Amino acid sequence: MALMEFFGCMFIAFGTPFAMFLFTIANDPLRVIVLMASAFFWLLSLLVSSILWYAVVPLRDKLAFGVVFSVLFQELFRFAFYKLLRKADDGLQKVGEQDPNASAGVSLVNNKHILAYVSGLGFGIIAGAFSLINVLADMTGPGTIGIHGDSSNFFIASAFLTLSFVLLHTFWGIVFHAACDRKNYVAMSLVVGSHMLVSCLTLVNEMRPPMYAASLVPCYIVMFIMMGWAYVTAGGSFSNLKKSVHCSGREEYALN
Repeated sequence: MALMEFFGCMFIAFGTPFAMFLFTIANDPLRVIVLMASAFFWLLSLLVSSILWYAVVPLRDKLAFGVVFSVLFQELFRFAFYKLLRKADDGLQKVGEQDPNASAGVSLVNNKHILAYVSGLGFGIIAGAFSLINVLADMTGPGTIGIHGDSSNFFIASAFLTLSFVLLHTFWGIVFHAACDRKNYVAMSLVVGSHMLVSCLTLVNEMRPPMYAASLVPCYIVMFIMMGWAYVTAGGSFSNLKKSVHCSGREEYALN
């Protein structure tokens, strides 16, 4: 039973991000490099957050303190990675032109939304891995959660929460990079504010009994809002969405 729960929660949390990586990034070496670099920047933000947490001894046992500064450092390093990408535009262009699949490389550099998507997904995957890896290790057993009165929903709630944050980081990356390009400080502030909101909402899971619905429902509401915002930011529209649905329907009909 524990092993089944392990695979179920792992696929819930990382199934969608893995599919996104497989179909949109894995075939392009340049995108893989950008994704790995963005993941490294997230690790740097974690390192700085850890140093601050270790230095401020009186507040080490205050989880809210760590959450707030972790969010701030993540967004600071997201901005730093954005600046790095803009500085490296010429180099990325040359690498793309030397690639045998040159058109894909050039489109990655010319289309800033693709860079933002890849960097956001890199942030999300590494953040999700660090948040759930220890929980997944405990899922394999031995033992059954909830046997001593704890909530039996801990594993499944953690998996769905991890999925929401992976996708949120992806959407935040698209919106944040576009806002930086346009010097739209309101949009940048909304990205940071929504990140702070959903992160602080997870603190209710520390209550007894845990209030998983109080964190999961708002997180997914914010996720869908950010998904729509990112879609529009990347140039999407309702008419484009409608056309894509019609085209996929025609292709399926032709195959049948």
